[in-house]
Amino acid sequence: MIEPSHRQRTLVLSICCMSLLIVSLDNTILNVALPSMRRELDADVAGLQWSIDAYTLVVASLLMLAGSTADRIGRRKVFVAGLVAFTLGSLLCSLAPSLGWLVVFRMVQAVGGAMLNPVAMSIITNTFTDPAERARAIGVWGAVAGLSMAAGPLIGGLLVDSVGWRSIFWVNLPIGLAALALTLRHIPESRAARPRRPDPVGQLLVIALLGSLTYGIIEGPAAGWRSPLIMGCALVAVCSFVGLLVYEPRREEPLIDLRFFRSAPFSGSTVIAISAFAGLAGFLFLNTLYLQDVRGLSALHAGLYMLPMAALTFLFAPVAGRLVGSRGPRICLLIAGVAMSASGLLFALFQAETSIPLLFTGYVLFGLGFGMVNAPITNTAVSGMPRSQAGVAAAIASTSRQTGGTLGVAVIGSVLAAGLAGGADFSTAAQPAWWIISVCGLLVLVVGAATSGAWARATADRTARTLELPTSPAARADVPRA
Repeated sequence: MIEPSHRQRTLVLSICCMSLLIVSLDNTILNVALPSMRRELDADVAGLQWSIDAYTLVVASLLMLAGSTADRIGRRKVFVAGLVAFTLGSLLCSLAPSLGWLVVFRMVQAVGGAMLNPVAMSIITNTFTDPAERARAIGVWGAVAGLSMAAGPLIGGLLVDSVGWRSIFWVNLPIGLAALALTLRHIPESRAARPRRPDPVGQLLVIALLGSLTYGIIEGPAAGWRSPLIMGCALVAVCSFVGLLVYEPRREEPLIDLRFFRSAPFSGSTVIAISAFAGLAGFLFLNTLYLQDVRGLSALHAGLYMLPMAALTFLFAPVAGRLVGSRGPRICLLIAGVAMSASGLLFALFQAETSIPLLFTGYVLFGLGFGMVNAPITNTAVSGMPRSQAGVAAAIASTSRQTGGTLGVAVIGSVLAAGLAGGADFSTAAQPAWWIISVCGLLVLVVGAATSGAWARATADRTARTLELPTSPAARADVPRA
């Protein structure tokens, strides 16, 4: 296998980052547009939750399938299919005649999104084989996520105020088409030497677990937590989880190789990803509604208010990538946990949303924390794993992110809806939600400290030796395809 030149590696990274840009930009733009969508489509809080969670739920359910399929049939093939589906889904979302159709078209988008980020990360992992260089590349990846956070609220606010919320989906069309053309021309095909076989039972169990859990949390306040519908969702979620624990270890090539979780850093990165992205999703959901519905700001002004948070994420993501490459993930995770939990406490204890100085301090702290957390999550997930399973490892990390985002919107939205239904004002109704976000930051801190030391690294080394395929090094390398 011929090692790609520095120019070729940079070009591959740029193309993969374009896919991340449209996926991340779509989420941040959508948050700014929520109040306008609610007015035009006559949606309640639960409807707004579904406009977000319909996407993240489908993505989370299909990520591991996409990762293992890419390892098996070819990463470029799956990446191209993802770009086509996401771009088409964006066009359909812009034409949605009702909230129900918007949710359906968001699911079409999600099918494409599931094939983009984990496969792109797998391509990056197999392109940047040097650990330090890979960590820097992941830092750039994180900076693009920060850039989308910075640009999303501004672009979304400008489009919503001038053209309407439907225009937020048009942004994806030129970027998606450009990324598609560049992928076909410049990204070589690659696949794992010994990819996993399909696991339809495991895939169905994952869908049942995430779907029933999310539906139950979102619909619980309206249906009643002890209603037969919600209790049934809880039963399905528990049975699906137990089914995964019992069925997957019995398969020779499972969808989720539970041996991955013998690595303390890998298990820790999963918990941290869920916590961090649950905190982010809840943070954006609360602030978007507060700034526009309570403070009465326009979509553009709401985007400008959140710019400090997005700018700090953009600035510190590449710093985190360099720190992870030179010093390991521990420092970044500790800084992230302290900053995110401190931000949540400002809102939970001091109602920071009612004071402009405290509001912006909370935004700066959260942006700093989130900027520091993404690189160690991704790097820890793929480092030490056999390259033949890079797609699966990256997909599990991405699934953790999407699961966190799904649960964040579901839980925070349900807590807010319950408070508002009880007659409380927005700040009072949101206070329990801010405590949840504070706990998410605290989990990043505690789990990061516990899973980034010498003992944790030893478990990662043992896990890597267990997972290593019993073939020659040449056979373990990826098979290049023209």
